[in-house]
Amino acid sequence: MSNAVEQSEVLSSSELVSVLKAAAEPTRLRILVLLRSGELNVKDLMQILKQSQPRLSRHLKLLHEAGLVERFREGSWVYFRLSEEARFEDLASRLTGAVDPSDSLISRDRERLNALKQDREKSAQTYFEAHAGEWDRIRALHVAETDVEAAMLKALKGVTLDVLIDLGTGTGRTLELFADRYERAVGFDVNQSMLAYARAKISQAGLDKAQVRHGDIYNLGLPTEEADAVVMHQVMHFLSDAAGALAEAGRILKPGGHLLMVDFAPHQVEFLRDAHAHERLGFSTGQIAEWMRGSGLELTKTVELAPADAGTDRLTVMLWLATKPVVTHENNATENLAIENKEFLEGI
Repeated sequence: MSNAVEQSEVLSSSELVSVLKAAAEPTRLRILVLLRSGELNVKDLMQILKQSQPRLSRHLKLLHEAGLVERFREGSWVYFRLSEEARFEDLASRLTGAVDPSDSLISRDRERLNALKQDREKSAQTYFEAHAGEWDRIRALHVAETDVEAAMLKALKGVTLDVLIDLGTGTGRTLELFADRYERAVGFDVNQSMLAYARAKISQAGLDKAQVRHGDIYNLGLPTEEADAVVMHQVMHFLSDAAGALAEAGRILKPGGHLLMVDFAPHQVEFLRDAHAHERLGFSTGQIAEWMRGSGLELTKTVELAPADAGTDRLTVMLWLATKPVVTHENNATENLAIENKEFLEGI
């Protein structure tokens, strides 16, 4: 098994030649060094490298074709990052790590990159401050967010988190919260302004293992059984098809993986529907359990965080933890026997 794994992480001679040719050009090497600090789009690279869009697009195309760089679309922009495929990721890390950081070109690129990040953070902070009052009003209706986060950490305590997926990442807070637990994390959201804020926050926090992407929660474009854990924190009440979102979460979970959903219990706070676009005024545990079963998940734990001053204008936060069962040969044999017995009895 180990030999097979090692073999899958090496490059063929032709692939290695292609990679080395792609990296063996000053601008492309500078691009790789920049992408080591996080994902960037062509406009970002134009500002940093002071080169034209057609020229940079050509360089990026060659790096992408060589396997060193991955590309993904976010709205009208296309972002680039270093490859996450192990055999290319390791080589890209070695190549960029060998570059002298005090080199005049590399040093100037880094200064421009830092200035770009600071501008992003200012813009994102302006957006956040403009909407902070709305979020504060909602938070005042339920227990402190610190209590919710403590419960989230406890729910996934001891869970292996090689890959964490955060659906509806918002400000990226969940990516920060679990930062010391995962090897890689991706947060998805549809709101471009929130993505800008989240990207600035995780960059500011130095979370090199985390990234955010624009994505459709019903069709994430991730491989099946990719994630060890999926978190959906206060996102389900915005969805018109909550069951469909849970089905997609179930699809991307590995067998034995966990889904942590945080949302509200059923309530009557109508202004959330009118003023904040809440499609659903909370969820019952029975409904969540049914949807999870339909998504191939088993509800294993429920936590209720009720406010101290209960009333009709207060919200109870619920945590639902589900697991995707591991299917073994014994399970399959038992299921097949049950089906055969059922068919036999129906035929009598």
